[in-house]
Amino acid sequence: MIQPFVHPYVPNTAPESRQAMLDAVGAESVEEFYADVPADLRLARPLDLPEPLVAEQDLVRHVGGLLRRNRAVEPGRLFLGAGTYQHAVPAVVDEVINRSEFLTAYAGEPYEDHGRFQALFQYQSLMGELLNQDVVNVPTYDGYQAAATSLAMAGRITGRRTVLLVSDAHPDKLSKVRDFIAPSIDLVLVPTLDGVADVSTATGMLDETVAAIWVETPSYTGALETALAELSRAAHAVGAIVIVGTDPIGLGVLTPPADLGADIVHGDIQSLGLHPWFGGAHAGFIAVHDDPRFVMEMPSRLFGLASTDVPGEYGFGDVAYDRTSFALREEGKEWVGTAAALWGIAAGVYLALMGPQGMAELGETVLSRTAYAARVLTALPGVVLADGAAHFREFVLDVTDAPLTAPALVAAGRASGFEPGLALDDGRLLVCVTEQNTQNDIDDLAAVLGAALAEAASAQQPAQNQEQNA
Repeated sequence: MIQPFVHPYVPNTAPESRQAMLDAVGAESVEEFYADVPADLRLARPLDLPEPLVAEQDLVRHVGGLLRRNRAVEPGRLFLGAGTYQHAVPAVVDEVINRSEFLTAYAGEPYEDHGRFQALFQYQSLMGELLNQDVVNVPTYDGYQAAATSLAMAGRITGRRTVLLVSDAHPDKLSKVRDFIAPSIDLVLVPTLDGVADVSTATGMLDETVAAIWVETPSYTGALETALAELSRAAHAVGAIVIVGTDPIGLGVLTPPADLGADIVHGDIQSLGLHPWFGGAHAGFIAVHDDPRFVMEMPSRLFGLASTDVPGEYGFGDVAYDRTSFALREEGKEWVGTAAALWGIAAGVYLALMGPQGMAELGETVLSRTAYAARVLTALPGVVLADGAAHFREFVLDVTDAPLTAPALVAAGRASGFEPGLALDDGRLLVCVTEQNTQNDIDDLAAVLGAALAEAASAQQPAQNQEQNA
C-alpha cells in the first residue's frame, strides 16, 4: 500500500488534517477550490521541486546554489526599466527600515507602536507635498493595485461604468486592472497618437456615461502627456473624473498632475529608495484632494494626527477608520492588505533625505540623460525614435530598418555586460536611463550596439552581393 506523502515543513499535508479541513468547509476534494481556474492554466503535473531537505544546513546550501545562478549587472550598465527601476538608494534608507521596530510589512494595530504610525504619517505628508495633494494612503501592495483601486473609486463616486484609457499603459498593469475591475468597470483603450493621447478622439468619446479618463504620464514608453490640462477640462465638463498614473521620482522637475486637473493620482513608489530586488520592492500610492467624496471611497488606511486627553500632547492614528475593510469586513468596498507599509517608511526616509532641491536635481539629471541617450542611440545606423513625444527616463527605439532585431541587440549587449533594455517585439527596444547611467555609460552602450550593428551589416553585405550577381 502506497503511503500518502506528508511534507515535513507543512503539517496540514497529513491525511487526517486535510480531511478535517475539507469536512469543515463541506468540500469533497481540494479540486473543488480550483473549479473556476481554466484547465489550460493548470499545471497538471507535480511541481519540479527537490525532495524535502531535513537538515537546515542542507536547505541553506540548496537555496544558496539557486541564488548563485543570478547574474548581477553593474548599475551603470543596466538600461532595463519597464516598471522596475535602478535608482540610487542612500545607505541610511536600508539602515532605518532594518531597525527591529520597523522591520515588518504590517500596518495594523500593534500594542506597542514604536513610532511606526508616525513614520507612515510623515511618509504620507511628504508624498502629499510632492504630489500637491492633501490625502495620501498608507501603501497598497503595488502600483497595479493602486491603479485598479483608483478606477474602482471613480466608478463608485460617479455611479458610471466606463473608463477611457488614453495612454500607453504597462501590459502587466492592464492585466491586473482588468481582473480587478471586471465586475463593475468597462475599460476602453483609446489608441495614442505619436506616443501621447489623441486628444480629439478621446474628448469626442466623453459623455455622461464615462466615469473617468485615465492618463499615464510618463507612459509605459516614457512619454510625457502634454495635454493633461485640456483632457481634464473636457472630462470635468461631462462630470467625469480624471485619474493619472505617474512615477513620483520625476515630480521634482515635472508639474504635479493635480496642478493640471487630476482628481486621483496613483502610482508606485519603487523608485523612491527601494531596490529592484529580483523584480522590485513595490508599493502603490493613491492621492486625492481633501474632498469627502473621494476620501471616503479610499479603502486604504490613512494615518493622521490625533489629540489626547493630556493638553499639548498628540499621537498618530487612523483617519475615518469606519470606511475601511478592517472595520466593515465583508461589507467593505474592497479588501485592503497591509503588505507594503515598510516600503512607505523607506520612501519617507528617501524623500526626507532628498528634499525639494535634491528631487529637482534628480529630475533634471534624468531628463537630460534621457535626451542624451536618445540622441546618441538614434545616431546608430537604422535606429530611430518610435515617436516624437517628450520622454522621461524611458523611450522606444525603432530598429525595423537596422541590421539587427531588438532581441538580437539585447543579446549583443548582454555579451558585453550590458542590459540594453526590453525588446517589446522584433522592431522595438524600450531603453531606460536613470541617474545611475552616466554619460560615459551611455557612450559605452552606444559603442557596443554600434559595433554589433556594423558587424551584422558587414555579414549581410556579401549575401546581398550574391543575390544581385545572381
